[in-house]
Amino acid sequence: MAIARWPGQFITQDTNGMRQMMRYLAIIMLVVFLSGCATFDKIPMDVLTYENPDREAARLRLIVFLRGIGGSHHSFEEEGLVADVWARGLPFDMAAPNAHFGYYGDRNLVTRLKEDVIDPARARGCKNIWLVGVSMGGLGALLYLMERPEDIAGVYLISPFLGTQSFLGEIEAAGGVRQWAPGRNIAEKDWQRLLWHWMKTAIADHPDKIVYLGYGTDDPYKSGPQLLATLLPPDRVYAIDGGHDYQTFKALWKIFLENDAKLRN
Repeated sequence: MAIARWPGQFITQDTNGMRQMMRYLAIIMLVVFLSGCATFDKIPMDVLTYENPDREAARLRLIVFLRGIGGSHHSFEEEGLVADVWARGLPFDMAAPNAHFGYYGDRNLVTRLKEDVIDPARARGCKNIWLVGVSMGGLGALLYLMERPEDIAGVYLISPFLGTQSFLGEIEAAGGVRQWAPGRNIAEKDWQRLLWHWMKTAIADHPDKIVYLGYGTDDPYKSGPQLLATLLPPDRVYAIDGGHDYQTFKALWKIFLENDAKLRN
């Protein structure tokens, strides 16, 4: 069995059944850790940094890459996403924290990102910060935006993991996010219901919340992105042929960068 080293992706050389088992295992692990049972986080968080050669222009802008559950924070450099930014002449420094699932489980992801990545950048004078989250990292980007919107210029969610299929099925059965009712009393530990209630009330019809979304139409986790897409302006959603794999992630990144005026403002 071979496992690809990419955020949120598990590819095996075995049968389709093994592939499906690995995907579900990844989801189960994430749900367990989000329940608060993990203690694998390091303080401060390890962070890879990439300084733009044009330091004077780049010091005011930062892209923060957030990894998936099954990959590495090194993947963004290894797979060319860092190089893609500089190839377009975009004036950004970049950072890739090792924001693994332990930080989600201990519920300190937002705190660590703020103290170890965002605040140091702002102290250097950085005023334009984008979060780019892949798979589980897309969930992390939304959690940060939910708690600290004042810190972020925008987020780009690439094939984000946004909940279990059983929960998303509840929203689909209601006719979509706009028709879905989260209930009167939402338990603090019910992160899926809290997240989607926030997206329904704070993201829908609020273009000031700069959220971009990309996903593959054959992605096994596409239910979440498809539901979220109904809350976003159409020009902020990219749906392409592809699955939950690095080819699709990289293609979605290039599409996002093609219209780079949003990043130059």
